[in-house]
Amino acid sequence: MARSGDLGAAGEAALNELAAIDRALNAMSVDPAAVTFDPTIVRGLEYYTGAVFEAELLLETADDKGRPVRFGSIGGGGRYDDLVARFTGQSVPATGFSFGVSRLASALRAAGRADADAVRGPVVVIVFSEDDMAHYLSAVAELRAAGIAAELYLGRAGMKAQMKYADRRGAPAAVILGGDEIAAGQVTIKDLDAAAPPPPGSPTTKPGRPNAPARSSCRARNWSPPSAALSNKLR
Repeated sequence: MARSGDLGAAGEAALNELAAIDRALNAMSVDPAAVTFDPTIVRGLEYYTGAVFEAELLLETADDKGRPVRFGSIGGGGRYDDLVARFTGQSVPATGFSFGVSRLASALRAAGRADADAVRGPVVVIVFSEDDMAHYLSAVAELRAAGIAAELYLGRAGMKAQMKYADRRGAPAAVILGGDEIAAGQVTIKDLDAAAPPPPGSPTTKPGRPNAPARSSCRARNWSPPSAALSNKLR
């Protein structure tokens, strides 16, 4: 690999971006075998301005004749900071991807999950500072490892806006890791379903979330995979 300073400003920026992606993957404890750096991947659209990626489904199954089937690539995308400006005149950093719906539907059928019941939205981990991103990503990874759907809020909004986002997503809970929690080795779990029954005759809240307008908090000493009782609630 070329030494720092040999690649020019654009090359240095590209290496810094790849390094940031690597730090994020490490913070989420992603298996190194699940991610491969491949300089031969090229996206055909000219508006990409940074790293590009491709997702491959590793599910192994068989067709109706018993022959092995590999689904291969199911999506791809990358960074395109100039795309929004083409339509709005405003420079907006962005990352996106596309995926094959029919291929994913086939994969779900092959995995026996095509008729799965509707599930709750994911637990949302609130973001306060980019400096603490490793803590947020680690929390998401541990929740997922415990079998709980979880996601990190992506954007630069305040806590109120992030809580509204979690509510719209139908999240059962939000995980709060502010500076105080991180310093104390704690998390705050905001229960988005906890509420007393409303007075008789009062309207319910949002569809799919009846009688649950209130919020409550609880603290868990140290950040570790949730207990069985909490895991069952969050799933």
